[in-house]
Amino acid sequence: MRDLPPTATLRAFEVATRHATFTSASEELHVTQSAVSHQLKHLEDIWGLQLFQRGKSLTLTPAGAALAPIVREFFMNLEATLSDLREQKGRVRLKVSTTYSFALKWLLPRLPNLSQLHPEILITLETSDTAIKFSTAESDVAIRLGNGNYPGLHSEFMLREQIFPVASPDLLHRFGSPQEPAELLRYPLLTRDGADLVPKWEAWFQQVGIGISTLKENVRFADTNMTIEAALLGQGIALARSGHVEAQIRDGRLVRLFDVPFASPVAYYFVCPKGIESQPHVVSFREWLLKESSEAQQSYR
Repeated sequence: MRDLPPTATLRAFEVATRHATFTSASEELHVTQSAVSHQLKHLEDIWGLQLFQRGKSLTLTPAGAALAPIVREFFMNLEATLSDLREQKGRVRLKVSTTYSFALKWLLPRLPNLSQLHPEILITLETSDTAIKFSTAESDVAIRLGNGNYPGLHSEFMLREQIFPVASPDLLHRFGSPQEPAELLRYPLLTRDGADLVPKWEAWFQQVGIGISTLKENVRFADTNMTIEAALLGQGIALARSGHVEAQIRDGRLVRLFDVPFASPVAYYFVCPKGIESQPHVVSFREWLLKESSEAQQSYR
C-alpha cells in the first residue's frame, strides 16, 4: 500500500468532496483554509492525480469523482465498526443459526425479553435452511427442525408444534366458514414446495379420516412466509405450524379452522458442538430458550 496517504489527508479529501469551497470544508474540519488546500495538494502529489478543478467553487475531476465514494465508504465503515465495538464492550456475542421463518415468526418477537434478562449477551442471528457445519465457525449454536438425530453434537428438545388450517376473516366472509374438514376441498388450498419437513395437506386430511388423491392448486409457494402471507391476503387456506402464526391468530388476522390435534412429525432442537453448552453465556441463552419453548409448547397443546 505504497500510495496510502495519512488519514488526516484522506479525511480532508472526503470532507472537501461534500463542500463547494475550501472555506466551508475548513469549517467542518476546524482547521484553516490553507491547511485544507495543503492537504489536498499533498494527496494529489502522492497519487499523481488531479482530484479537483480549482475555481470559485471546488469541482471534482473524473479521477476525484471515482475515488470520492471509495474514501467516503472507508470512513463510514470505520465509524460504524468502531461504534459497534464500543457498544459490544463488556458484552459477549453469540451467533445463533436457525431457519428464516422460525427466526421471523417465533424467535424475533421473544428476543427483547432475552435482552432484558441478559443484557450481557449480544445475539447475532444467521438464517439458513441447510444443515449447519460448526467446523466453519459460521455460528456458535443452532435451532434446527428435524428428528433430533445430530451425531457428534449436543442437542436438546425444544418444542413440537401443532399443524392446522388457517384462513383470513375476509376469505371466510367470501366463501363462508367450513363446518366439516371435507368442505375444505371446495376452498382454494395453498400449498408449499419443499422437503418432507413441510406440512402436507394429504397428511392432514388423512389425520381427519379423508382420503384424497390430488389437490386443486393454482400456485405452489417456495417458503413458509409466502404461504402465510398469501393466507393473510385472502388468497386461500394455508396449512400452518402453530409457532408461525401465533401473532396473526392472536390479533385476529388469521382464524384457526377445526380443533383437530395433529402434532408435527418433526420438532425444534437446540444444537451446538459438545462442550459449548457449558459456556456461561450459552447456558444463559439455552436456559432462556428452553423456558420460552416449554411455555410455547403448553400453549400449543
